[in-house]
Amino acid sequence: MNSHQASNWSDLAKEFTWKTDFKSELSGGFEKGDITWFKEGSLNICENLLDRNIEAGLGEKTAFFWEPNELNNSLKKSFSYNEVLTEVSKFSNALKESGIKKGDVIAIYMPMVPEAVFASLACSRIGAVHTIVFGGFSKEALRSRLIDSKTKLIVTAKTCYRGNKTIDLLGVAQEASKDLDHLSHLVFVDNSDTSANEQSGLNQISYTDFVKGMPTTFEPVYVEAEHPLFILYTSGSTGKPKGLVHTTGGYMVWSAFTFKEVFQFQDDDVFWCTADIGWITGHSYFLYGPFLNGATQVMFEGVPTYPNPDRFWKVIEKYKVSHFYTAPTAIRSLQCLGDDWVLNSDLSSLKVLGSVGEPINLEAWQWYNDIVGKKECEIVDTWWQTETGGVMISNIPGKTQAKPCLATKPLSGINPALLDQNANVVHDNNQEGILCISKPWPGIARTILNDHNRYLETYMKPFPGYYYTGDGAKRDDDGDYRIIGRIDDVVNVSGHRIGTAEVEDVINKSGLVIESAVVGIPDETTGQALLAFGIVSSTDSSEVLENKVNEAIKEKIGSFSKVKKFVIVKDLPKTRSGKIMRRLLRKVATKDENLGDTSTLLNPDCILEIKKSLY
Repeated sequence: MNSHQASNWSDLAKEFTWKTDFKSELSGGFEKGDITWFKEGSLNICENLLDRNIEAGLGEKTAFFWEPNELNNSLKKSFSYNEVLTEVSKFSNALKESGIKKGDVIAIYMPMVPEAVFASLACSRIGAVHTIVFGGFSKEALRSRLIDSKTKLIVTAKTCYRGNKTIDLLGVAQEASKDLDHLSHLVFVDNSDTSANEQSGLNQISYTDFVKGMPTTFEPVYVEAEHPLFILYTSGSTGKPKGLVHTTGGYMVWSAFTFKEVFQFQDDDVFWCTADIGWITGHSYFLYGPFLNGATQVMFEGVPTYPNPDRFWKVIEKYKVSHFYTAPTAIRSLQCLGDDWVLNSDLSSLKVLGSVGEPINLEAWQWYNDIVGKKECEIVDTWWQTETGGVMISNIPGKTQAKPCLATKPLSGINPALLDQNANVVHDNNQEGILCISKPWPGIARTILNDHNRYLETYMKPFPGYYYTGDGAKRDDDGDYRIIGRIDDVVNVSGHRIGTAEVEDVINKSGLVIESAVVGIPDETTGQALLAFGIVSSTDSSEVLENKVNEAIKEKIGSFSKVKKFVIVKDLPKTRSGKIMRRLLRKVATKDENLGDTSTLLNPDCILEIKKSLY
């Protein structure tokens, strides 16, 4: 699609194929949460990302390279747009034969294997709704999602390979599926030599047998623009994850536009987003945005350090990746392993480096720029959320100037506002405010599945007339935005509002820690105090490190920002997308046993270790 100003979303939408033209651009708004884009239009998003590109002459172009977990194997490793369409059509026919119809929910519980792409896109081709569940989730977490979404069919694999670890996905899926009357089929990719036990009461079949003999063409099923495309669950402060619903027409336009605009992607470029498709980043910047633009991509099954710490860099070298999009957590962890792993790889193909998931600290940004990018690449520091569907604030290569640790400017068509606690607009620059959005955009999630009131209470009612992001931010004299972090990560110490991300940045740059997290805790004297957790390589005691950290904080911010206590930990609680769960650290620090939803934790065992360090 063309990369141009999005002052008129209709113009962008008309670049796509519609079965029925839409009659209006936007109706409804934040007050009732009844946002509607491209009313009365009908389309099929799979037709737009496959058939449309093939008709444009891209049939033989590589849609994606698959880089399996293991380096040496004989599996097929690249797929053209024609081949993807063939595989998607076979799976679409198999779904139809199994009784799946428009509006039914299909769960995708898979590793990063090609069949995950085919199954997901087949859902959109037949008008079904996919809910992709990351392959590391427990059976309880998976089961809760199957029940909430009333899933009709689940697609999984025998095994998930992560470095030298293997996960019995099929066994987990079988346990999670027990006695669910609405679930009729379990389809599994036969990717290991282990036997597959039968599951009573469930029609269980291998992926190969499921698509065997199926026709290689399937006419797309057209749906309304507001028809649900997917449900994606994200953690909340309560015990129940939120099933955010994204719809077809608006999400298509938004993911396609933001991919093209933010990355300034060209036809011969190769894009690699390292996120798993179980997360929104994998949805928007692997499954949909790039395919809608006819891009060539890399799909990676493994981990950054297996079999060696240069795996990321060797993949870039192998496929001549031009655009690399990853999380600050990954950048910091690879930085700790030393520069040689990067310098011994040919990264000359790189043009754009992207950061996603959380604010990137200065030290990581500089390493990313200097060592990975050789000071020759543009770095895009993107801010967005699962709820927004795509990037909202980011610098644009060749158009806007990058600033370390700042997301910079809102994308065209996005109207941010900074508000104080009383809903007054913060007009002055360099003042903290609560980041809100004043006008709807096409990619916004439309509701929380089965709980529209929770959707309104969470996003629309905190500041009437605005979408509430839950993030704090500052705007500098150039109008560029720096995301400080979650509002509940802004601590008031003796009347001073302190962004914990700012304190973490100082600690991380001090050279004393590998990674840190700072939270606010109650304090009888100051109201709140700062508690710091740090992963360290030093042999110094907590007390010694605490003094050194506070000297650095005093120098960079001021004495009022000193931490009350520094706790050495082996690991920090993180979601599988790499975000530190500071909410859990606060609860542990205050001995609150009600931890809420922990289903997205990558490393739940670290909670017990942190408790031991604290108490």
